[in-house]
Amino acid sequence: MLLNSGRTAIPNNLIPGQNMSVENKIRTFILENYLFTDDQSELKNDDSFLDQGILDSTGILEIIFFIEDEFKIKIRDEEMTPDNLDSVNKIVAFIHQKKS
Repeated sequence: MLLNSGRTAIPNNLIPGQNMSVENKIRTFILENYLFTDDQSELKNDDSFLDQGILDSTGILEIIFFIEDEFKIKIRDEEMTPDNLDSVNKIVAFIHQKKS
């Protein structure tokens, strides 16, 4: 659990003001736009988008635009790395780090 500025506990996977968890938003975007399914079993949270052939460089740029728009954060050029953007888990951790 995280504490927001009002010192109220919030679940780790939620950002204040968001109804759907960060993880669910990222998963849904990937599943619908790249795997063309809503079957959650088609994507594991630690699957590498690049190694699994889920995304190419254009797909990564689309993910960046989605993250910036959906979560109201700016991703700097030096942050556009596989360490931050190559799986659902990595994106979720990156977004939480940027929001904290």
